[in-house]
Amino acid sequence: MRLLLNVVWLVLSGFWMAVGYVVAGLVLCVTVLGIPFGIASFRMANFALWPFGRRLVDEDGAGAFSAIGNVLWVVLAGWWLALGHIFTGVAMCVTIIGIPLGIASFKLVPVSLFPLGKRIVDTDEANATVPRG
Repeated sequence: MRLLLNVVWLVLSGFWMAVGYVVAGLVLCVTVLGIPFGIASFRMANFALWPFGRRLVDEDGAGAFSAIGNVLWVVLAGWWLALGHIFTGVAMCVTIIGIPLGIASFKLVPVSLFPLGKRIVDTDEANATVPRG
């Protein structure tokens, strides 16, 4: 099922959202100070291309620099990428078949706003590391 959802996602919105992340990454890599933001943008492009079956988890050891970087990210590129995910999600939810894709797009909004200090992992790996209580 993940493969089918990912293929449909890629065709309908994943490619265009990934292009947005790549453009943001290229623009941010123009300056030396923007390179960490560009790298984060390229990681998010990969996640936006193929989101089903993967999750974002908090990176161990991400601290104040990630928080400050996320504030700068929102100002530089995060807000318009988040708007792209919101508009895409609304457009997907117009049809019943597109609702799972719209929900996935909405789940990418927080990530598009605050990507630093996060790591992309397979869902199976993320579930294995979560302690059961």
